[in-house]
Amino acid sequence: MSEQPNIVLVHGAWADGSSWSGVIRLLQKAGCNVTAPQFPYISGFALDAGESIGALLAQGAPTPALAHLRIDEQGFAWLPQDDFVQHFAADVDPIEANVMYAVQQPLPAAALEEVMGTPAWKNDVPTWYAVAQNDEVIPPDVERLFAKRMGATTSELVSGHVGMVSHPDEVAGLIQTAAQSVT
Repeated sequence: MSEQPNIVLVHGAWADGSSWSGVIRLLQKAGCNVTAPQFPYISGFALDAGESIGALLAQGAPTPALAHLRIDEQGFAWLPQDDFVQHFAADVDPIEANVMYAVQQPLPAAALEEVMGTPAWKNDVPTWYAVAQNDEVIPPDVERLFAKRMGATTSELVSGHVGMVSHPDEVAGLIQTAAQSVT
């Protein structure tokens, strides 16, 4: 019997580690060791060296989820409730999406301008990417571009931006496949 992999799940901006709850339950049931730490300003963008989230976002019109991004007096970026529920967590049950909104983790606005160093995927690290076909935060074609240039094994989910909440079975399956291929 082989040792089970250690899996670290990293949430994106405006979410927290609890957004992985459904996936964690499934992975733990399968015998995996899972951790989902609480990190600020981590995102779903797969940046290349020299890129920033802000520069990429400036290349086109704001996506529906980011159209009304609010920066508070302390320099934190927040999603308004309507945009969070209707676009960020569009395919999540509205009751759960409102709970997610209530606990959203703000993104330091300065993070949007941080320039990426050399990403791990440039070092021949096996990489997987789940494209959310109905994402209203990062356009799905941009996600496909990220996955292609990473040389990632790519899965397409018929989901919005937080597929780990709305489609935990599919996301857990992808993670298990990835973990089994590198152990």
